[in-house]
Amino acid sequence: MKILIVEDEIEMKNSISQYLELERYLVEYASDFDSAFEKINLYEYDCILLDITIPKGSGLDLIAEIKKSRPKTGIIIISAKNSLDDKIDGLNLGADDYLPKPFYMAELNARIKALLRRNNFEGSNTIKFNEISIFPDERKVMVNNETVNLTTKEYELLEYFIINKDRVIQKNALVEHLWGDNADQFDNYDFIYNHVKNLRKKLIEVNCTDYIKSIYGIGYSFKTDV
Repeated sequence: MKILIVEDEIEMKNSISQYLELERYLVEYASDFDSAFEKINLYEYDCILLDITIPKGSGLDLIAEIKKSRPKTGIIIISAKNSLDDKIDGLNLGADDYLPKPFYMAELNARIKALLRRNNFEGSNTIKFNEISIFPDERKVMVNNETVNLTTKEYELLEYFIINKDRVIQKNALVEHLWGDNADQFDNYDFIYNHVKNLRKKLIEVNCTDYIKSIYGIGYSFKTDV
């Protein structure tokens, strides 16, 4: 899962990012309104952690922009401003949750997981599709009640495919979701083929239906009607 932290306090940003990276989130960072605005319009995020008070603009204006351009993106306000008005304004603009500073990282992680479950998994702790069961908290995958040993990228691919089932997903979207800002370092995205090929092979080996289909010249689609 891909998270953007919009926070100008370096120590706070470092503490959050280090904790979430240990929890295996892909974490990116913006320190002011302009850089956050640019990232939000270039990339997709599963969750944005947003301070209301940031340089060059207001976090409340960012919430309005996020909900206009990326309406499905989850937003958690993390702010030292503890006034009722700020909380109400942020939630009325479309933020999903509000966590005042200071907070425990474990509570932030729990809020993120709850938000992702609501937005992607209908509130469930388990993602189920036919014979496939995914347990996000454990990063565990089972097919026909047999555990499938996947690499980190293979797991994230499968989770992303199922969340976006029946959609045509371009290669660049897959790379941006899995590698974040580092996606710009690649000259081409042909290497994603090997990750998809290995994932398909492991699933087929445990008698899983081959749902992942190549779309020539574009990318892939996780088909539900095979």
